[in-house]
Amino acid sequence: MRLRPGSPLPLAAPAFSLTSRVYWEDTDAGGVVYHASYVRFLERARTEWLRAAGYNQTRLRAEGGLLLVVRAMRLDFLAPARLDDLLTITVEPVAAKGASLRCRQAVLHGDRTLLTAEVDIACLHDADFRPTRIPAGLLADLMRNPGDPC
Repeated sequence: MRLRPGSPLPLAAPAFSLTSRVYWEDTDAGGVVYHASYVRFLERARTEWLRAAGYNQTRLRAEGGLLLVVRAMRLDFLAPARLDDLLTITVEPVAAKGASLRCRQAVLHGDRTLLTAEVDIACLHDADFRPTRIPAGLLADLMRNPGDPC
């Protein structure tokens, strides 16, 4: 897929998913997943999505001096997850422009959506933490379905 700089990504971008179990460390005194724990689940899914596209944070920094950081996050808590639940966490890129990438994420238990999130990611230079355009090759790779060979 060819993207011109600053052009929005197609809304039909494939979703990536990761499964994760709820452990004691994820829960609060009420026996449900503590609200801040969802942020960790979302981060892990984005990290594995990046890895499935052939990248990781260490490589991006070492080879290109790039950091992908969360700039903004909106969470909508719909239902609680509980100890031992097997969760599916999804990542779907929905827009990109310049140094910014917006992803839609969800946490599901079976077919029930527990949380939805919109996450804005900024691409920064590691030396001065200033925004820099997301490389076109990286963006194209993130748009490819991780199951596709090309």
